Amino acid sequence: MRERIVERFNDFKNALQRLEEGINFEPSNEIVIDGVIQRFEFTFELAWKLLKDILEYEGIEVKSPRSAIKESYKAGLVSDGEAWIDMMIDRNKTSHVYDEKEAKAIYNKIKSFYMGLLKELKDYAERYVRE
Repeated sequence: MRERIVERFNDFKNALQRLEEGINFEPSNEIVIDGVIQRFEFTFELAWKLLKDILEYEGIEVKSPRSAIKESYKAGLVSDGEAWIDMMIDRNKTSHVYDEKEAKAIYNKIKSFYMGLLKELKDYAERYVRE
């Protein structure tokens, strides 16, 4: 199980790096915004599954992204459970409906807020896998 956490962490870290590369491009057209959102969706999936793996290793069973986020907040893996829930809701919006105005708003949240939450998880998980 520990090896699975390390593998998931490495996948998450790589996805986060690709997301960060995407947000460094000037969003001069919709393709850049679409690409960042797609990378965000993938990174979020790996993030919640990393949380799930860590929780399960610690003996806490979770089944969904929402339960993983709630339990991660209780266990101190993430510092802002409500912000993570908001991020999950935005991730769900991007994968089910496409609205240009909403996409731009979510893109801006990814750039200004969600990257910080994801980097915080990366820092936590990096320490966790070293222990």
